[in-house]
Amino acid sequence: EVQLVESGGGLVQPGGSLRLSCATSGFTFDAYAMSWVRQAQGKGLEWVSTISWNGGKTYYAEAMKGRLTISRDNAKNTLHLQMNSLQSEDTAAYYCNLNQGRESYWGQGTQVTVSS
Repeated sequence: EVQLVESGGGLVQPGGSLRLSCATSGFTFDAYAMSWVRQAQGKGLEWVSTISWNGGKTYYAEAMKGRLTISRDNAKNTLHLQMNSLQSEDTAAYYCNLNQGRESYWGQGTQVTVSS
């Protein structure tokens, strides 16, 4: 059974930073690319970042490029997202996402709230 468990969210002031983590199990972690996706209240899912199976390639949403660093630790089956210079528009639930062909898996999400 695939399990994805996000953590690291919370309340942060504008300009602050957070490091999100996604602990995984139930699949061969180092065989798959992994992604972060977010959803603001009342809005649809928005892709944030993707990392290739070995971390050799990373991709970022244009709106957040330069403020994000996605990484993975294949020895620990864990995905991370370092977020800097956070702004109010970054407020959302952030989800770890695995795509296996036509199947998608999601964690429970971790809430990021940016407010003064």
